[in-house]
Amino acid sequence: MRRRLLPIIILGCAIAGFMLLKATRPLAPELEIRERVWRIEALPASAVSTQPTLVLYGRIEAPDQLRAAAPVSGRVLQVNVRDGDRVAAGAVLAQLDPRDLQPRVAQARADVEREQIRHSGDRKAIAQEKILLDLAVTKQSRFEKLKNARLGAVSAYDQASEDVARIRLSLTQREQSIAEHPARLAQLQARLEEAERDAARGEIVAPFAARIGKVEVAAGDQVQAGQTLLRLYASDELFLRARVPAIYAEELRTALQRGEELKASADFGAVTIHAVLERISGEADARGVDVLLRIENDTHLPVGAFVNAVLERPAANEVFVVPFSALHGGERIYAVRDGRLVGTRVTRIGERREGDEVRLLVRSPEIASGELLMTTHLPNAIDGLAVEVLAQ
Repeated sequence: MRRRLLPIIILGCAIAGFMLLKATRPLAPELEIRERVWRIEALPASAVSTQPTLVLYGRIEAPDQLRAAAPVSGRVLQVNVRDGDRVAAGAVLAQLDPRDLQPRVAQARADVEREQIRHSGDRKAIAQEKILLDLAVTKQSRFEKLKNARLGAVSAYDQASEDVARIRLSLTQREQSIAEHPARLAQLQARLEEAERDAARGEIVAPFAARIGKVEVAAGDQVQAGQTLLRLYASDELFLRARVPAIYAEELRTALQRGEELKASADFGAVTIHAVLERISGEADARGVDVLLRIENDTHLPVGAFVNAVLERPAANEVFVVPFSALHGGERIYAVRDGRLVGTRVTRIGERREGDEVRLLVRSPEIASGELLMTTHLPNAIDGLAVEVLAQ
C-alpha cells in the first residue's frame, strides 16, 4: 500500500509546487506599441523671384566669315599672314604675281583704243563715201540717157548701176558701224574695268579688322580662278549658335520683344565667356530651335569650337527653390506639419544652376512661406508619415 501511495504523493507535491511558483511569479510588463518616426532634413519655404537657367550646347560661329579667292588664274607671289593672325583693316594679306594680271589689262585697254580709232575712221570715211555715191549716181544717170538714146552700151549702164549699189551697201555698213560704236565701246570698256578690277584684286586686302581662320596656299602655288586662298572673319563679331527645346522658344522670343536682356556664360578653358541672346530661329525640328548669342568679351575663341553655356531664362516670380531630392514622383513635395508629412502637388518652373550646384524651381499655392519642406528623399513617403526634423 505504501508503495502505491508514494508516486501519488510525489505527483501531488509537484503539482502543488508548480501552482505555488505560478502564483508567486512576477508580472510581465505591459507591451507599449510605438509608431516609428523617420528622421529627415528640411528647410523653410521662401517664395522668391529668380531666373531659371537652361544649359546649352553650342558652337562658335562668325557671321561675317570671308573667303578670299583668286580673281583669275595665276601664281601666288607672297603670303603675309598665318593661321590665327590678327590683322587690321586694309592690311595686305597675299598677292598674286602682277605678270599674270597686267597683260589682260593692257589687252583690254588696246581693244578700247582700237575701237575709238575705228570709229574715228568710220566718221571720216562716210563723208568720202557720200561723195562717191553722188558721183556714181550722176554717172549712172548719164549712161542711162545714152542707153535710152541708143548711143551707149547697155553693159556700161549695168556697170554704173552696180557701182551705185556697191557704194550704197558700203555706206549702209559704215553707218551701221557708227551706230553700233557706243555698244561696242561700252562692252570693251566693261572688259577693261573687269581686267583692272581683277588686277586690283590680285592684292588681297583685309576689308575689316579680322582674324585669319585658315591659309590654304603658299608662295609659288599656281591657283585657278575662284580658288580659295585664305579665310578670315571679324573677331569682334562672334556668336554662339546653340539649340534649345522648342517649348522654350516662345518664352525666349517674348522676352526679346519686351526688350529683356537674357545673358549666358560658359567656361572655355581658363576663360569665362559672356554672351547675350540676340536672335531666335523661326524654324524647329526634333532637336529644338536654333538661337544665336552674341559674345561680348574678346576671348580669342577659335571659330568652330564647341562650348557648354548656361542661359538665364526670363524671371519667374513666387517660386520656391528646393534641391532635387525634395521631389517625389516628378511632381510632388512634402511639407512638415505637426510632425507629419503633408504631400503637395507642384508645378516645375525650371532649374537654377549656380556653379556646380543645380536646384529645382517649383510653384504651388498650397505652400505657405516659412513652413518646412522635406529635402530628404524617402521612397516610402506618404501623407501622415511621422517624421523628426534633424537640427540644421
